Amino acid sequence: MSAIFDGAPLTAMQSPQPPHNTMSPQELGLEIKAFISGVDQAQGRKLSIRDHARCAVRLLRTVPACRGAALEHLRGVYDEYVLAFLQDLEGESDGGVAGSGVDVSGSSGLEDVIQEIHTVLSEFIRLNPRAWAPLVSAWAVDLLGQLSSKHAGRRGAPHSSSLNEPLQLWMSCSATRSLMESYSQCLAAMLAWCPDACVDALLDTSVQHSPHFDWVVAHIGSAFPGTIISRVLACGLKDFCAHGYPGVAASSPETPGRQTPPPHTTAVADKSSRVPKIGSVVGILGHLAARHSDSIKKELLRMFQESLTPAPTASDRAGARDSPLQLRRATVPFLLQLAALSPALLVLAELVESLRPPVLLQLQAQFQGLPREELDNMLGLTVHLISQSPAGGPRVLRFLVDTATPASVITSGLTPAPHEGVRDACDRLLQLLLLHLHKLVYNRPEGDDGHPLSAPSPASPSSPPPRIVPFLEELRGHVGELCAETLRLERKRHLWLHQLLCLLSVYGGPSVATEALCQLLTLARTPEELALASQLHAPLSSSLPGLLPAAITRCVTQIHTQSLQSKELAQLLNNLALAVQSHEEEAKGGSAGGASSGCVSAGQSSMVAQVGAAVSSHLHDFCPLLLHGDPAVSRAAARLLSCSQLPRAASPAQLLVISRAAVAHFFLALRLRDGGEEKDGVGVAGGRGEAVRCSIRLLSRLAAHSPLTLKSVLQQLVEGALYKGNADLFGGQAEEPGGEAVPSPDLGASLLDINCKFGTTVNFSGSVWSVFHAGVIGKGLKPPRSPAHPDPDGVTWNLQTLLAVVVQCCSAGGSGNGAGSAGTRLQRPDQLSEEPAPINAEAAKVVAVTLVESVCPDVANGELAWPPEEHARTTVERDIHIRRCFEASPLLFHLLAVVAAGRPALCYCSAVLRGLLATLLAHWESSREPAALDSPWHLQASCLLVSCMGEGQLLPPVLANVHEVFPHLTPFEVRLLLLAVWEYMRGNSPMPQKFTFSAERGLFYRDFSRDGDLSRYLAPVYSVLHKNIDRLGHLCWRFQL
Repeated sequence: MSAIFDGAPLTAMQSPQPPHNTMSPQELGLEIKAFISGVDQAQGRKLSIRDHARCAVRLLRTVPACRGAALEHLRGVYDEYVLAFLQDLEGESDGGVAGSGVDVSGSSGLEDVIQEIHTVLSEFIRLNPRAWAPLVSAWAVDLLGQLSSKHAGRRGAPHSSSLNEPLQLWMSCSATRSLMESYSQCLAAMLAWCPDACVDALLDTSVQHSPHFDWVVAHIGSAFPGTIISRVLACGLKDFCAHGYPGVAASSPETPGRQTPPPHTTAVADKSSRVPKIGSVVGILGHLAARHSDSIKKELLRMFQESLTPAPTASDRAGARDSPLQLRRATVPFLLQLAALSPALLVLAELVESLRPPVLLQLQAQFQGLPREELDNMLGLTVHLISQSPAGGPRVLRFLVDTATPASVITSGLTPAPHEGVRDACDRLLQLLLLHLHKLVYNRPEGDDGHPLSAPSPASPSSPPPRIVPFLEELRGHVGELCAETLRLERKRHLWLHQLLCLLSVYGGPSVATEALCQLLTLARTPEELALASQLHAPLSSSLPGLLPAAITRCVTQIHTQSLQSKELAQLLNNLALAVQSHEEEAKGGSAGGASSGCVSAGQSSMVAQVGAAVSSHLHDFCPLLLHGDPAVSRAAARLLSCSQLPRAASPAQLLVISRAAVAHFFLALRLRDGGEEKDGVGVAGGRGEAVRCSIRLLSRLAAHSPLTLKSVLQQLVEGALYKGNADLFGGQAEEPGGEAVPSPDLGASLLDINCKFGTTVNFSGSVWSVFHAGVIGKGLKPPRSPAHPDPDGVTWNLQTLLAVVVQCCSAGGSGNGAGSAGTRLQRPDQLSEEPAPINAEAAKVVAVTLVESVCPDVANGELAWPPEEHARTTVERDIHIRRCFEASPLLFHLLAVVAAGRPALCYCSAVLRGLLATLLAHWESSREPAALDSPWHLQASCLLVSCMGEGQLLPPVLANVHEVFPHLTPFEVRLLLLAVWEYMRGNSPMPQKFTFSAERGLFYRDFSRDGDLSRYLAPVYSVLHKNIDRLGHLCWRFQL
């Protein structure tokens, strides 16, 4: 009983007594004897439990010296009541489930006694709280703990793992409910002057009777959350300082920086066994965390901030363990121990927000004097807590990286640079964290088949699940941010982040590794940044087969879902192209010498090789990007496709789609370049000239891939070049935006009147193309078309570029390897090769057929024979249309020259040649100009036509040279020579069967000696030469047989 009176002097308990409790000394003596002996002194019988309890209550009211003994006796009364209460519950319910509203007054008869005891104690606390509140609180909470532990194993008591059922049971019992109300009254009375006594009693009892006492803690904490949280933490800190600090260093000597893994759990368990109250503190706060987590976090942060406040006092200098200075020094280790025992008490993310440079300096100063072993253990515990932190991982990582980064590369603006000692400490902490994560990721238990990188083995369904690392689990959602920070390439910073990214990829498996590699390929802006992707792929490729193809597939998926911005998409395509090009350069330079190839690591070489193969399998997914609205994206797509190998297993449909997109991009690149400032084609990589060169390489690869792609590319190149929308690129007449939609004034003319006026004098030809070309009947002449004036240099460059592409595709030796040389030659189109490669006859035939279909779609392919000159009158409208096409598009003559070089392909242009020659004959016949030079276009067309026919060997050389004398003749004489050409063509139809193949030169030739005597066709030529011998004498040798 002496323990009950500790700290409570007898005089302090002298409280005013109510008048009805006044007893004489004789009566008091009899009451004391009856209480001690348990026998009624007046009647001589044994006191019942009820009467004995009432005797104790009377002594509790009147005799201060007996109060300890009376309270001790009342413990048995409460225990008897609780026992009867539980027996009644067990008898009423076989399942042992507590019901509400159970009446136990008949079973024990102690209901009124319990109520009387509660009334007396409440009155004492109300009248004299300083004397009675500490005594009653300690007695009540200790009795609650004893009752909870003693009866926890009974059938009627629920299991302690759930708080709701025990709380409902014990609060339905009058005895335990009265004890709870008495303790609450004491705590409320002591808040103002001595809350630690109540909380100490609560902590001591929780240590002894946990977990059966948890329902009391939950109820008290819900009633006084702020007080309980703050006082429980304060009492726990004092107890920690008294028992566990600074001797914590001896508990866990190993750190994460050594070879063996740190026994954090063993160290924490040993700590909690030596510091008995810290486990109770964790339990109480754990109960309150469900509803008051914010209050707990605020209190923990407040303790941390107060621990850094300087101002040592005299008691601090005395060195007492409970002095404010010692408490401040023990706060951080205490908070670390709490977080190690309960992750819910970890406020790592919130704590990081308050760690400013001044706070970090105070922390450094506080722990500067600690032993090295103690600091190592604190670092090890901190590393363990960070790795097990379920929230705030990205913020903690950013803080560590920013603080540990050398000052020379910190770019945080107005934030002051951390102290050198603080930076070194964060550097060490970050290194330990990476090492600890490395061990957690790679050190798997023996026989652990649940590795995140591999699927669970069906042969071992009972294998344990993979180990979860909360820090890495949270970082899985921040892979993009981690990659972006890694690519900053700051000293040390990117090395740490790259190592963490590799660990995260191994931990997260294929999904995380694929995302990380895809992000690096998308965000890298320089070759140095792109090398980080190779460095990430190297350690992962052995454990994750097929990683790079999966990453390329993910990139393609992002393209299809349009989840990338135009800038990011262009950067991704450029990076892939750079990887493929580096693989090609490595393959070319591999045979040159080992010194140069040794500069590229094996991992990087493996990655770039796989990039090429993976991109080739997805070319049909990349080709739509050639027509992207952003020029940078289309240019990057062309660069990627131009250096990628076409898959041999590609379907014809995919090849045709790629061909159409490539040709469309070629004309788009020409237009963009024509609108820019680059005219020489020698621009920086990524400029408009680079887009044209990439497009040329792509078209060359397509043409060399298969006959199908060759035909498709040539056909679309010719059709696109002759399309009115692209005509202005090559000096032709552009399509008018208004067209025929421009309204013209209605003159009110009658078509019937006009026809009657003409009568039968209008001579309509039998062609379906018969129209009036001067205008619309009744609306006057067509408005004059204002010709556009394109840049001559740009037109020349575009013409030479297009012709070089067509020649490259048509060349018999055209292949993917020649794409680079073609692109190099086209950088300066004015420098033409003196000996161009021979033109493939089949490719030239494709150009010829496409040209004929574009110029005159109604021409049949079999119209190769030439009719008499008079027959041209029946096709006058078609011939006029052909001539207008040549007038509108100078490109046609250049295409005819290409076709002529691929003999005998010019034979298939017979209808176009015949129509053009017929219109030229009609012009020279009707011309009244004194000289042919007065009709410049017709003169040029006549010269080019005869020259092409001679190049294609449709005319013998002696007759093909007549175009050299055209500028010196009159229109009539030009007509005579053209008639001679017509007569020869009529007598010697241009048939491909007349050509024989020469295996030596790889070309087709025509033997004109088989055509008979040519002199009869040269008579007009000689007549004109003799007539103008003074001006044409020097050319006579050109017409000798």
